[in-house]
Amino acid sequence: MSDEEKKNAKKQIPLRLSASLYAELMRWAEDDFRSVNGQIEYLLTECVKYRKKHGNGGKDGENGE
Repeated sequence: MSDEEKKNAKKQIPLRLSASLYAELMRWAEDDFRSVNGQIEYLLTECVKYRKKHGNGGKDGENGE
């Protein structure tokens, strides 16, 4: 496997969501013509981009510390 293939490889993770959150994500995904999995990946990608752009680094007390 090349370095590029390793970079683009997908990692599978278990994820537990409440039924109500899943339902909201499902409706949102349908609105955006995505699968629920695709919607979650899109939202996480956007959050990471936002965090990098704003230089937050999680050091503003959001994690309750």
